[in-house]
Amino acid sequence: MPKLVIVNRAGEETTVDAAPGLSVMEAIRDNGFDELLALCGGCCSCATCHVHVAPEWTDKLPPMSEDENDLLDSSDHRDETSRLSCQVQLTDALDGLKVTIAAED
Repeated sequence: MPKLVIVNRAGEETTVDAAPGLSVMEAIRDNGFDELLALCGGCCSCATCHVHVAPEWTDKLPPMSEDENDLLDSSDHRDETSRLSCQVQLTDALDGLKVTIAAED
């Protein structure tokens, strides 16, 4: 079972176990992080599940879709490590993935 390292907006780091196949958003939500709104429920139609991926992990993630890219453009806090957590599926290859919940827009 992959481990996911989550850094909340206060900078506190928590490591959780997450089932392969879940999205990063589902793993964060299911572990009680209320800061991540995920208003669309994972449909890639909002940007309220925005996270920053630790730089050492960005090249290990699947490519970003055009829809995800467009939605991230609406965020004032987008940077080169930004992803929508609903669009990143956890796999054993992502064991140890570290994400930081983005500031709220």
